[in-house]
Amino acid sequence: MGVPLAPDHPLVRRVQRAYPQIFLACHVHHTTSARAHGLTQRDADVLAHLDQHSPVTAGELARHLGVAPSTLSEAIDGLEARGLAVRSRRGPDRRRVELRITPTGIAAMQAGSVLDSGRVAALLAAVSPGERAAAVRGLERFATAARVLVVSKGRTRPRRTR
Repeated sequence: MGVPLAPDHPLVRRVQRAYPQIFLACHVHHTTSARAHGLTQRDADVLAHLDQHSPVTAGELARHLGVAPSTLSEAIDGLEARGLAVRSRRGPDRRRVELRITPTGIAAMQAGSVLDSGRVAALLAAVSPGERAAAVRGLERFATAARVLVVSKGRTRPRRTR
């Protein structure tokens, strides 16, 4: 783990400025895109948080999504039946269920992603191959750090106040 940064650190502000620009340039309406490819909003939400090589436990994902474990289990049942996700049990604790996305799930997510593949390709093409590789490595590192944060902190979505 790196050195903690204050919320007002200049690097924090730079990420806050850069992320919305990338999001606006590449974002497509998630619900419409997902439905067009046979995914419900819930399916897309769950699949978006799964990885093929780095599993997440069902408990961690339920906490992160802010849903009951039974609700997540129902969603995984449907995804698993369609070959989009897999459950596995590892280690001595048979209650610990790990979730992964399958290659079929990856294809469905890419087709129904909130990021338009053509726009992402154009964005990557706009920078040199070295910058491209560095940017993707940086994003992958952020994604890994985000998964660690989810595990260590539980739910990461702020609760709405009324």
